[in-house]
Amino acid sequence: MHTIDLAYVGRGLHEELAAYIADQQGFYADEGVHVALRDGCTWDEERLRRCATIGLGRALLSRLTDGTPWVGLNVNTHRPLFWFLARSGLTSLADLADRRLAVHAPHTAPGCFTRIVLRGAGLDPDRDIKTIVRPPGDYGMDLRRLRDGEIDAALVGSTMAPEAVAAEHGWEVLAWMGDHFQIPTVGLAVDPTYTDPDGPAVQAVLRAHRRALQVIRNDPDTTVRHIQTFLGGHTADEARAHYETFIAPHFTIDGQADPAVGDRAIAAVAAELGVPVTVTAAEFYRTAATMS
Repeated sequence: MHTIDLAYVGRGLHEELAAYIADQQGFYADEGVHVALRDGCTWDEERLRRCATIGLGRALLSRLTDGTPWVGLNVNTHRPLFWFLARSGLTSLADLADRRLAVHAPHTAPGCFTRIVLRGAGLDPDRDIKTIVRPPGDYGMDLRRLRDGEIDAALVGSTMAPEAVAAEHGWEVLAWMGDHFQIPTVGLAVDPTYTDPDGPAVQAVLRAHRRALQVIRNDPDTTVRHIQTFLGGHTADEARAHYETFIAPHFTIDGQADPAVGDRAIAAVAAELGVPVTVTAAEFYRTAATMS
């Protein structure tokens, strides 16, 4: 039995679903690998790079900014599962001008992606919006602040079904990030300095994750049952609607990255970070070179 540490660096369906299904369905055991799932949300890069990681966005930012030689070996989706949730009265991203938006820090992957989306909507995230930076979590405090009127909108992740939350409170979902910015994201990445991409443990995890992606695409009942463990505050119908809208159509079935999407995304991220493009999609997303 091979062993490997696998760290997640965010919470919710976006980050955890494929690995959770691989674990719960026994795919890791079938492939002969013991996977220790680690919470790396607050780890620094030096500690994180000694594990395999799910967070391809964070790995890409690290490669661009500090040269850590991360490589992505499996891609779960090209559409990040983050939403702009707003109080009533706002109906578009343009309406965020002069409003208070709770959001991730600019140097984080979701924070960087958010700034790209806001610029695409004609907004300067540093001048046109009153940003309240908060660390990633379950976004429960954001919902409280929206209810209390302390903020006008929040960038929230997949620890909830935002469309159901909006309907319950009379709020608005201004946009789904995946409609405005695509990037090969979440899956499996390693730093070859410490972890051999072709090693038996990594290859076993890849096989297990690709089996999980097939479940996500082809077995709605099983997937929705697992999704409900993440969306405990939602009904089964809400969980299924969320799956059918945001997950089933947009998760890959084979873990492959689209190189054209990857190159556009890398250029956009580098421009937002103010750093040169030092890696191509083919160099970073080595999904085609791994097992099929």
